[in-house]
Amino acid sequence: MGDGVTTPFVGQMVCALVAGGGYAEYCLAEAALCLPVPEGLPLDQAAALPETLFTVWHNVFERGWATEGERVLVHGGTSGIGTMAILLGKLFGLEVIVTCGGPDKCAAALALGAAYAIDYKASDFVEEVARITDGVGVQLVLDMVAGDYVARNLKCLSEDGRHVTIAVQGGVRAELNMAEVMRRRLTLTGSTLRPRSNEFKGLLADEIHKTVWPLVADGQLRPVMDMAFPLREAAAAHARMEAGTHIGKIVLVADQ
Repeated sequence: MGDGVTTPFVGQMVCALVAGGGYAEYCLAEAALCLPVPEGLPLDQAAALPETLFTVWHNVFERGWATEGERVLVHGGTSGIGTMAILLGKLFGLEVIVTCGGPDKCAAALALGAAYAIDYKASDFVEEVARITDGVGVQLVLDMVAGDYVARNLKCLSEDGRHVTIAVQGGVRAELNMAEVMRRRLTLTGSTLRPRSNEFKGLLADEIHKTVWPLVADGQLRPVMDMAFPLREAAAAHARMEAGTHIGKIVLVADQ
């Protein structure tokens, strides 16, 4: 423990949100960003929780104002973020519609609790969302693609809908019809966690500890695990990530 840390962490297993440096046997973590690992939760699963949980909770429920009974469209439904969005959505009363690349991934998303899974390789997700919602649209889109997806995402939104961008895999630029944004009163926002202050992250950790962590402690919330690799095989873990065949979280395990 560093100077000024008052919480008795010695002997306590923790998982933490870190701003980098996690590919290591030893890593510094801010005390305020540590969460206790509940008894019975394997450490590889604990390691898979903070990044996705902080990201989804902040962007879906805080920035996106998601409330019980609303419909949410999530791209990359079988990614670490996508699977966490499905699980949290189910626990907090959201109807989660996801897009996935292929029937197997769609089946996996449905098994996790997604209300609908759209194979974006086989159909137009804009048309499918319109069909599923009887033309009403979804109240929130969690977007990891950006680029030309943004204009298509906005077509999926209901009036007063919210669009939250958390990654720009499809490019940083988008062309929008701002008259439509005005007419339908749409909200566009986005965020990334790493540059935020430790004070902000600490407040977010407190909220997650109070609101979500009890669901982890009693076993209702568990991350979807894909594969674990020894730390020395980090390159192989990246190769699996880049291949796009994984479902859930890929974890590196430090050599014992």
